[in-house]
Amino acid sequence: MSPEFDYVVVGGGTAGSVVAARLSEDPDTSVCLLEAGPSDVDVRPVLELTRWMELLESGYDWDYPVQPQESGNSFLRHARAKVLGGCSSHNSAIAFWAPREDLDEWAGLGLPGWSAEDLFPLYKRLEDNDAPGEHHGRTGPVRIRSVPPHDPAGVALLHACEQAGIPRTDFNTGTTVTHGANWFQINAREDGIRASASVAYLHPVLGRRVNLQVRTGVRAKHLTFDGTRCTGVEVLTEDAQHSEHIRARNEVVVSSGAIDTPKLLMLSGIGPAEELAGFDIDVVADSPGVGRNLQDHPEGLVQWDARRPMVRESTQWWEIGIMTTTREGLDRPDLMFHYGSVPFDLNTLRHGYPTTENGFCLTPNVTRARSRGTVRLRTRDFRDKPEVDPRYFSDPHDLRVMTYGVRLAREIVAQPAMREWAGAELTPGPDATTDDEIGDYLMKTHNTVYHPSCTVRMGPSSDREAPLDERLRVRGVDRLRVADGSAMPFLIAVNPCITTMAIGEKAADLLREDARR
Repeated sequence: MSPEFDYVVVGGGTAGSVVAARLSEDPDTSVCLLEAGPSDVDVRPVLELTRWMELLESGYDWDYPVQPQESGNSFLRHARAKVLGGCSSHNSAIAFWAPREDLDEWAGLGLPGWSAEDLFPLYKRLEDNDAPGEHHGRTGPVRIRSVPPHDPAGVALLHACEQAGIPRTDFNTGTTVTHGANWFQINAREDGIRASASVAYLHPVLGRRVNLQVRTGVRAKHLTFDGTRCTGVEVLTEDAQHSEHIRARNEVVVSSGAIDTPKLLMLSGIGPAEELAGFDIDVVADSPGVGRNLQDHPEGLVQWDARRPMVRESTQWWEIGIMTTTREGLDRPDLMFHYGSVPFDLNTLRHGYPTTENGFCLTPNVTRARSRGTVRLRTRDFRDKPEVDPRYFSDPHDLRVMTYGVRLAREIVAQPAMREWAGAELTPGPDATTDDEIGDYLMKTHNTVYHPSCTVRMGPSSDREAPLDERLRVRGVDRLRVADGSAMPFLIAVNPCITTMAIGEKAADLLREDARR
């Protein structure tokens, strides 16, 4: 007999962990959470936030290369977490409420229930935040705290921002910062353990809820259907040799992330019919938007050698953010910097740029990137990595914003407050002065902030390119939903981890509402 549960959640990541934990709060509801990676319980390299950069291209990373880029960095790799907690177990834990304007625009696209008025209470529900303000939650499972100002180079940088006309401005106040800088908030405990979705939502209940089964090392092969009704998922079991059908009495929720969720849907017959036919996959639902609309936050790198010794301890090495606009009249920032107190030559060293072991950097990233890419099947074998093609800088807007960011980074670090810290500019270097020279450097060496999204996006019924409705239901089939960053109609302007947790909260609410009908 196949094991059967009320709900099966495929993917124990940033949203999936939330969905499974919230649904299983009802002792009469059985939930199975399936995660392809291992557990994070007692795994110190994963749990200790300061070690997050060790996880890149490690055994805890699916490590997806991009397709050759016409105008971007073809060496770039998308880190996608292969561990319970997903990318919340793998990232730098920068915690942002989404800009009010982004969420209201989601709702304005024809998605009732997704405005700031709807989602801000979910942030409050999930957080235990140390920042002032009645809008913040104090009793939620996710510890969010403000980075302490212990890095002297960071302190100097914030003074330099003020000297350059960028004021000190608090984040997560409920008002969107369009021009300001400060220490980040992070989702991490005071002891340095990350407050990932798994740590916050699952660890407290593992082994305590008999109605919640969490299985790690179990890889989804394809979803199963009775006609157009989703009945469960076929998986490769923990021994990596045998298959098992896990059935869902009520619904299946796919929470495998912006790369693996569209891949699983396409392997299951939900996607562009013409492409599926090319792999001899039977079409369950012709959904041309699956795997389309891939969005990301691309980032450049401006790096300096440091005149003084940099810090040897940090919460997560990327503790300050700078927001601004490159044009007048914008209601959201289109440019954001992360300040790193460590060198970051991941994409520059191969091109011969100098590096250092005692330096700092600013990484201008495009918060409202207009380039759009795709996720496509490579083969019909579930074990094969899909083709990920972000098409970086295919829209000239993105290179314009990032080039502006390089010039602004230089202006900030040239201020008197940074004089005792800033040594030689290592990348792109003082010889890169024209837009063409800076642009050539950026296209060769840019990185990503690792925020792929929107590949199975929500949209109104009139939008044939939107695979999901406003209740996260997959159009063309029954009893199947998607809850992760792939569902975003467009990528929010800030780090999306906490918003992805809020999507998990929202999905659990929707599932409970529909179960009562």
